[in-house]
Formats: sequence, structure tokens, C-alpha cells
Amino acid sequence: MKIEDLKPAKGSKKCAKRVGRGRGSGWGKTSAKGHKGQKARSGGTKGPSFEGGQTPLQRRLPKRGFKNAPFKKEFVVLNIDDIAKLEDIDTVTPEILLQKRVIKKLKDGVKILGTGQISKPLTIKAHAFSSPAVLKIKAAGGKAEIIGNHEIS
Repeated sequence: MKIEDLKPAKGSKKCAKRVGRGRGSGWGKTSAKGHKGQKARSGGTKGPSFEGGQTPLQRRLPKRGFKNAPFKKEFVVLNIDDIAKLEDIDTVTPEILLQKRVIKKLKDGVKILGTGQISKPLTIKAHAFSSPAVLKIKAAGGKAEIIGNHEIS
């Protein structure tokens, strides 16, 4: 077999429909669009949300809701097992986490979550804690101290 003998599979290649090329082509006169009407004219389709001049659904429905985006608090989330990997530290603060490159940015604060286990007693200072994280820290003999005016959630 040679490269010039290769052909695409039968039926896989199809020529484009050339409309408006005379009656003999089978797609002449109205170019397969029927007679008159909106869809027979240029730019006939108006898009999926067009309802024939009737007020569209997205304009008929009431716009309600609440977005707290400008005042949203975005915490850097850390799990207990991330903190357990740190060695030679008795007190963990956000500044130490930045120095050790455990976190990249401080954002609005650090929140500690309870995934993983901790074996050594540590004093962890963060802006927020989850309740399982507090239980695991206290079970290991450590302390969970809140920085700022956030509450334990």
C-alpha cells in the first residue's frame, strides 16, 4: 500500500450544500427556506432566547437575591495534619506559617479545620477554628487561641 492509495472511509467526506444555484441543483429559487417569513430572510434565527417579539422569560422573572461579595471574609484554610508536619515549633501563628511557606497569602485570616490527627501539644493561634479541630487540639494537650474578633465556628 502506498500513501497515494489511501482514501477516507466511504461516506465520511461530504460536500457542503450549495444553495441558490438554479433549479437544476434542487436547492434553487428559495434556497430550501420555503416562502417568506422571518426564517426565510437573512439573519432569520434570533437566538435560543428569542420568543417571537414576546417579552423573554429572563426579563419576565423577578430578580431577587442577595450577594455579600464586597464584605465576604475569605479565609486561608488549613487542616490539622498540615500543622502536624511542622517540626520544632511549640506555638503556631499565621506569621510562622507564612515564614515556613505553609500558606502563600494571609487574605482575611487563617481557619483551621479538623482533617487529620495531631499528636504533640501545640498552641495554635488562628482567626477561626472548626469545632472538630478544637477538640483534636485539646485532646492532644494543646490550646486553640483565636486572634482578632472572630468566633469559633
